[in-house]
Amino acid sequence: GMATNIPPHNLNEVCDALIHLINHPDATLDDVMQIVRGPDFPTGGLICGRSGIEEGYRTGRGRIVVRARMHTEPGAGGKMQIVITEIPYQVLKSTIIERIADMVKAGRIRDIADIQDHSDRTGMRIVVDLRRGAEPDVVINQLYQYTPLQSTFSIINIALVNRAPRTMTLLELLQEFLEHRKEV
Repeated sequence: GMATNIPPHNLNEVCDALIHLINHPDATLDDVMQIVRGPDFPTGGLICGRSGIEEGYRTGRGRIVVRARMHTEPGAGGKMQIVITEIPYQVLKSTIIERIADMVKAGRIRDIADIQDHSDRTGMRIVVDLRRGAEPDVVINQLYQYTPLQSTFSIINIALVNRAPRTMTLLELLQEFLEHRKEV
């Protein structure tokens, strides 16, 4: 069996890249990568580094490290809070909350006093209350290390070309799509 794992992209960027390829058939992968800068994950998060994206676009396979977006806020009683507003793609919020609770119970992360889900229609908001005197940066690093707040997304660009699976670069995927549209 073959599996493909193509990350979601911004549709406007992909359409602009296709138009660029139509107008400039001899365009290079570097030209296209100036238009399609990287994946656009619907849950947000921060992509750490560009090397995984570039490798995935150049070879058809790559690994992207995605981290949750979080910041600190002062809480009640002089305690600090860590607020998580975006999570890595394909990671469930409930899984994150459970894993944080498990790490606190196991003693791996000692400076967390409470965790609450304040998410609503306006967006995601997970609030992690820290113990008095806790160092927020240390706890953030522990959260990345021990929970799915940092995860890896593997790019595998496999598509059927002439009824056979083929690993393709970003440029080849776009060119093959244009050929498919001409045929249709």
